[in-house]
Amino acid sequence: MVAASVSFAVNVLLIRALGEVQSVNVWLVSCVRFVAGMAVVLGFFWHEFRFLRLFTQSKLIGRGVVGGASVYLYYLTVVHLGAGRATFINNTYVIFGPLFAVWALREPLRPPLIAGGVAALAGLALLTNAFGAGAHRNVYDLVAIASAFASSYVVVTIRQLHVTDHSATIFAAQCIYGLLLCAVPAALHPQPVSTLAWVVMILAGLFAALGQIAMTRAFRDLPVAEGSLLQLLVPLGVAAGGVVFFHEHFTPHELLGAALILAGSALTAIRR
Repeated sequence: MVAASVSFAVNVLLIRALGEVQSVNVWLVSCVRFVAGMAVVLGFFWHEFRFLRLFTQSKLIGRGVVGGASVYLYYLTVVHLGAGRATFINNTYVIFGPLFAVWALREPLRPPLIAGGVAALAGLALLTNAFGAGAHRNVYDLVAIASAFASSYVVVTIRQLHVTDHSATIFAAQCIYGLLLCAVPAALHPQPVSTLAWVVMILAGLFAALGQIAMTRAFRDLPVAEGSLLQLLVPLGVAAGGVVFFHEHFTPHELLGAALILAGSALTAIRR
């Protein structure tokens, strides 16, 4: 899970860097990620991969459609909100996921989970300036929250699918259905892409694939709350990279909100 977190952080920073190289259609960026993911599956997990199950197993279909849509929504918010802000909001799924797991997986609802959820939601309000005087609400904040809900569904479904399916098949569902969702819009908005932009997109896609297959495998053994906690390395890494490489900044109340999200998320994974 730590390896997955590092890979995801690099992926987001590369997508952010892509914006400095060339403005590329988000549909195309998503397609490249899904193609790179299938290349990893076919290259390293050919014998474990079960293609036909992607179209006969309802949970694999749901994981693929929702997971593919969440990738597009996430990249869209990175473009419009900045890498740090988008990643912090999206990672509130570490609160929603454990709450969903209580119902779907019968994982225990402990007091730290409740306290952590309250703290993280308060932090989200501060980070997005939801209640500030004269706040300029951005529709992409809501898109990022929707992406977080989608991610929470995905991690719980991954835990359920490990009873019957290999990690490669579970990951491939996202790639196949994500590609089906994004290929047509990408083809309808063609654009010339520079060689450097292609290189950055492919590298980002490969890091995302490595992160996704590692995360999928990790959730075979880790409860949702514990596994999600380690994913908090992603917003930390992205925020630090955004400040260092892209001169992004956070206001004091946004930093307080981010700290509450991190603290609340950590509370959800405290063991007895």
